Parts: sequence; C-alpha cells; structure tokens
Amino acid sequence: MDETALGWSAEEQQAWRGFVRMNERLVGRLSRRLLAESRLSPADFAVLAHLSEAPDGRQRAQDLARSVEWEKSRMSHHIARMVGRGLVAREGCTEDGRGAFVALTEAGRAAIEAAAPLHVTAVRELFLDQVTPAELRMLARLSERVVEALDEEPA
Repeated sequence: MDETALGWSAEEQQAWRGFVRMNERLVGRLSRRLLAESRLSPADFAVLAHLSEAPDGRQRAQDLARSVEWEKSRMSHHIARMVGRGLVAREGCTEDGRGAFVALTEAGRAAIEAAAPLHVTAVRELFLDQVTPAELRMLARLSERVVEALDEEPA
C-alpha cells in the first residue's frame, strides 16, 4: 500500500519504524542483561526505582501503577509476586481504608542499589556511547515534547 494513502510519508514511516526497531532491540537487550546481572525483571526494576525515589520509599499502589503506565490488576499481581520475594511490602493506608501503599523493603533497597549501577553501565554501552552529545540533547527535547503531549491527553 502506498505510504501517502496511509497518511504518512516514506520519511515518516522510515523514522517511525526505525524508532520502534531501536526501542524493541534496546529494551530487549537491556532487559536480558538486567535479569542476568541482577535477577530483576524490567518490571521489578521499574517498581523498585520508583519506590527508591519516593519519600520514605513508599507510594500509593494506584499512583505507582499510573507512574509506570500499568493497569491496576497488573500492578496488583506484580506487587504480590514482589512481596513473595521480599522486595516490597504492602501497607494499609490510615487516611482511607481502601487505599494501600507499596513500600520498599531492606531487600528491595539492596536489590535496586546493586542493580542500578549495572543498568547504567548497560545503558551507556548500548545507547549513550552510540550518540553524540548534540544528538542526546535533541533526543531529550523530542522526548520531553512527546511526553508533555501524552500527559495532556487522557490515558
């Protein structure tokens, strides 16, 4: 089918497909390295990273789900697995009886502190070392613009 009939130019299609291919390969390689080096899945890492940056290492489950763009049920199931491994704990919310907090445990903090430098090294080797400083600045601006536009639309 002709690209213009689909509503995008050959240049737009090439850029989009290249971005998707890069993202898939990069995320796949980072995920495999993370799991091999730290025994954390990318999902574990995302949850632990968000919690490690939160005040007191805890966050409402619904806010955590929103920040990692997960459905409530996915977050609930994943947190249950992480609780079973001792990485996080569920805590009740005293303000309202319905809400719950997810809190980083000592084991979870140790896991993210051990995994983070390995992850940074992998990101540097697989991505940062492949782009120039000017390209990196441009990518940061593009990413911020797209994220801002996405944040303006309902999820």
